[in-house]
Amino acid sequence: MDIKSHTFDRLRKVFSGGLDLVEYAGLLVIAFATTVAMYQETMVMVSSHRVALADLLLMFLYLEVLAMIGQYLKSGQIQVRFPLYIGMVALARYLILDVKDMSELRMLGVSAAILLLTLAVLAIRYGHVRYPYREDTEKAKAYVRE
Repeated sequence: MDIKSHTFDRLRKVFSGGLDLVEYAGLLVIAFATTVAMYQETMVMVSSHRVALADLLLMFLYLEVLAMIGQYLKSGQIQVRFPLYIGMVALARYLILDVKDMSELRMLGVSAAILLLTLAVLAIRYGHVRYPYREDTEKAKAYVRE
């Protein structure tokens, strides 16, 4: 029994290390692709001598993706709020770009989706403040002591 558990632990560590490697490689690819896309969008704005709100929102989306990667690398976890923020900005950009071609019902639907994402962020923030994680409480107590 002891040999089986030792073998299982070693196997688990090997698979965990492999998954970590794939995860970091994926993050690197996403970060590089986002940086390239950001550069390309900047060159489009420079060449056209014009910056539109849609361009700024797209740049903000890129920054949010990079911030999400940075947050993951710092803490080892992604806060649920980051993808929600990205979704809100993406929907706002979609609404701004295609408003002329949208029906009233579609505009209401996209606006309702943004509202729902906003309410989700508020609910998550409220839950985090009202019911903090144990490690957050311990960090806050350690910070107050210093």
